[in-house]
Amino acid sequence: MPDWLYSDTVKDHFTNPRNVLLDDESSFPADARGQTGNIKCGDQMLMLLRIKNDVIVDVRWKTYGCASAIASTSMLSEIIKGMNIRDAYTVRPEDLVEKLGGLPDYKIHCSVLGDKALRTAIDDYLEKTGRAGMLKETAAEICRCLGITDKDIENAYHNGARTWEQLQQATKIGTVCGGCKEKALELLHEFTHIYG
Repeated sequence: MPDWLYSDTVKDHFTNPRNVLLDDESSFPADARGQTGNIKCGDQMLMLLRIKNDVIVDVRWKTYGCASAIASTSMLSEIIKGMNIRDAYTVRPEDLVEKLGGLPDYKIHCSVLGDKALRTAIDDYLEKTGRAGMLKETAAEICRCLGITDKDIENAYHNGARTWEQLQQATKIGTVCGGCKEKALELLHEFTHIYG
């Protein structure tokens, strides 16, 4: 049998996940709901939050996903309890990977499901409380030559870009030095994993 590829922390959160939704959604009346992922890729995430005075007081989640997705979301669910929604909105996959003691490189994209579902749930809560759009995700620059961000690539994905050529056509990315191609293709793969 091959060695376990994950840290002891990942193993613990995978085998004993915290705050999992064990029944259907009606068993956990929530103030906010976020769902993301693509069941066709094998990963889908549901996150339910109870919020009081803009503080997350409880959380439940359910996923169809791998050990990395389960462990990172379990860790996320522990981190955000008691956290203000503004602070929770800024939790990033890298934060979770660090707290888990690392993940294999080819599994990092699995850790994005939880934080995407979290931000979707917080956005849902803000919309329900008449504050839609109050919080915004920060954009990370991917192509320095043209100032193209991860949000630009995500928008291009939503508009049909699935290949490098389609992404270039939509954004002009990689037409100057080309040093951004690898990261941009990783993002395209990640968005396929999330949105399908």
